[in-house]
Amino acid sequence: MSKDIAATFKLLMVGDSGVGKSSILLRFTDDEFLPSENAAPTIGVDFKIKFIELDEKKYKLTIWDTAGQERFRTLTSSYYRGAQGVILVYDVSDKNSFESLGRWLEELDTYCTRRDVVKIIIGNKIDKGAERVIKNKEGASFARQNNALFLECSAKTQVGVVQAVEELVYKIIENPALWASSSKNGIQVTDQESDKSASDCYC
Repeated sequence: MSKDIAATFKLLMVGDSGVGKSSILLRFTDDEFLPSENAAPTIGVDFKIKFIELDEKKYKLTIWDTAGQERFRTLTSSYYRGAQGVILVYDVSDKNSFESLGRWLEELDTYCTRRDVVKIIIGNKIDKGAERVIKNKEGASFARQNNALFLECSAKTQVGVVQAVEELVYKIIENPALWASSSKNGIQVTDQESDKSASDCYC
């Protein structure tokens, strides 16, 4: 008999276009990687579902991958509502994407309906070692200043991807105020949102 779902969590991925948000999501949900020349930029919002087990309990994650382009900003703002966790991504080889994190945090404060939403800042593309311009300690310091978790990863090599998402989920679990008042199965996805789902997978 399959385990009951302990809770459903809504997670968002935000960051500049090209930092690898979609690649991180694909690596986490399907354990696949598409080279940048084969990957198209996200148009508006993409959506995936992933079931995970932590401490012998089953959780359903609905993960929203938002477009980084300015022209989609008003469209994606509505998807902040109800999120319990936010993944802010930058490219360790792109200084501008790191400097944009402040703007993304401001947007989070503006649109997110939960003041205690859990945040994790992820420095992606650590496989590009020779091209790195943002040091690990810079990312860690920025995360501490903004009360966020921090981890570096590589969607290409898989390093750190699962760990980053699981750390975020563990932190959400530690804060029942974010989700305990919801229904037995947690925050539910509407039928309209479910229709947009790109894939369901279970690990």
